[in-house]
Amino acid sequence: MSDGLFTDSDRRPLADRLRPQAVDEVIGLEHLLAAARPLTRLLEGGPLHSMILWGPPGCGKTTLAELLIARAQARRFALSAVTSGVREVRAVIDEAQSLRAAGDPRVSVLFVDEVHHFNKSQQDAFLPHVEGGLFVFIGATTENPSFEINGALLSRLSVYSLNPLDENALGKIARRAAAALEIKISDDAVCELSALADGDARRVLNILECAAAGNDGVIDNKAVLHATGTKQRRFDKGGDNFYDQISALQKSVRGSDPDAALYWFCRMLDGGCDGRYLGRRLIRMASEDVGLADPSALGKALAGDDTYRRLGSPEGELALAQVAVYLACVPKSNALYGAYKAAMKQVKNDGSREVPRRLRNAPTKLMKEQGNAEGYRYAHDEPDAYAAGEHYFPDDMSPQQFYQPTERGFEAKIAARLRQLRARDDKK
Repeated sequence: MSDGLFTDSDRRPLADRLRPQAVDEVIGLEHLLAAARPLTRLLEGGPLHSMILWGPPGCGKTTLAELLIARAQARRFALSAVTSGVREVRAVIDEAQSLRAAGDPRVSVLFVDEVHHFNKSQQDAFLPHVEGGLFVFIGATTENPSFEINGALLSRLSVYSLNPLDENALGKIARRAAAALEIKISDDAVCELSALADGDARRVLNILECAAAGNDGVIDNKAVLHATGTKQRRFDKGGDNFYDQISALQKSVRGSDPDAALYWFCRMLDGGCDGRYLGRRLIRMASEDVGLADPSALGKALAGDDTYRRLGSPEGELALAQVAVYLACVPKSNALYGAYKAAMKQVKNDGSREVPRRLRNAPTKLMKEQGNAEGYRYAHDEPDAYAAGEHYFPDDMSPQQFYQPTERGFEAKIAARLRQLRARDDKK
């Protein structure tokens, strides 16, 4: 091939063969490699430091790490946390210590791919050697380091966030790969390929490599679609992308945008999210974000969840979609949620106050002789079934007002009734 990248015996994937060998070949990391940025200074000869490269698949984490190591002319050690364990980590540490003892002046760099797969104890093994300067640690992860990296280790690392590549960057990568393969690719195919890749450069190259196999003409839309099958969106059932999307769904419901709520709901289903999980979250939203502004919302959410569990997928998905749209459209109130949190905080920070005798249960003669329930005012025997002026908190605790109803939806009627009842209390 034209630039010596390929030979008949080279079986490496195209993504590996086309990995950038110099900074000016990198596409899509401008936010990290612009002038005067920290990583740019490292690539210009600054001292290498320990770091985490955090971003989705195919955004350039490994490429960036390899460029940094090469520029530092360092001894390179590499592990994959998916396939390595304590023995492999120990072997790297022993070799780095031996080289240091032998007087090798070069910096040692340990690159750990998918570092989040190491548990906290395994990560602890790196800590003293990063602290003591035995090696520079570079970890690559698709997961949020705040959750997946040991806090003590993380405090000694810089974290650089890499973004999914946009369609413009993916298009450039596709054209570069086509030129390296000495094939032609249509503009429409480039656009289709960039859209299908969903931010992942590796996926662009894998699809293009499949489309190019046995194709001596121009790669067009049809060839790209034949090579890829169905489009795949980024979705990790246990990772940040998962929780970011459920957060977007709840915020759309809370913000009364049914169209956005439906979009994120469908994104999660399309990505493989279990409908039972979505049902549980919609039930929570009915209480947290709608509350007593529409008391029927909780029942509708429960009904939607029950319908899904009876019908399964895909038939039951429409019932959950109905709930998501309904919750987005009705009046909102978090007064109940706020009241619950305030009451729980009071309970956790307070002592175990005694239940007043008049409010205690008295099912036996002995309990009645002790004074339980004595003086209790049965509300149904009072005017309008309300014992005005009665005190239901512990006797040594002043009344609290945790619940502050809004003037939205049904809750406005609740607020009006509570004002009326409190006015009657004030007259006692």
